[in-house]
Amino acid sequence: MTKKEIVKDIADILGLTQLKTKEIVQMTFDAIIETLVNNGDHRIELRNFGVFEVKQRAARKARNPRTGERVDVPPKNVVTFKPGKRMEELVHKIKDAPPLRPIDDDEDMEDEETTPQDPVKLPFTTPVKP
Repeated sequence: MTKKEIVKDIADILGLTQLKTKEIVQMTFDAIIETLVNNGDHRIELRNFGVFEVKQRAARKARNPRTGERVDVPPKNVVTFKPGKRMEELVHKIKDAPPLRPIDDDEDMEDEETTPQDPVKLPFTTPVKP
């Protein structure tokens, strides 16, 4: 799903124009970024959604894939996300999520039949009268 699709869905639910909804969605994303960058603890907690936090990844040694030469990779800041309880519960119920990595043919696989799931209905999907 893309931001454009999210905007369309929210606009349809709330009865707003896609242009106005896009502005609101973008302002929300910008507020999250600004809070992570400018807030002293570089953390934003969104109840029932999750926690975004800036952490520093340690310096490490790596290898240049072309030359095989070892290189120093400096420390860098990264954004981490820890999903909230509700998101975790809903995500754990998904049966047809793609694997994180390809499974080798040698590995034992259970023969599980997956069936398409109904979309989860969240509270915001109820139309709101302006």
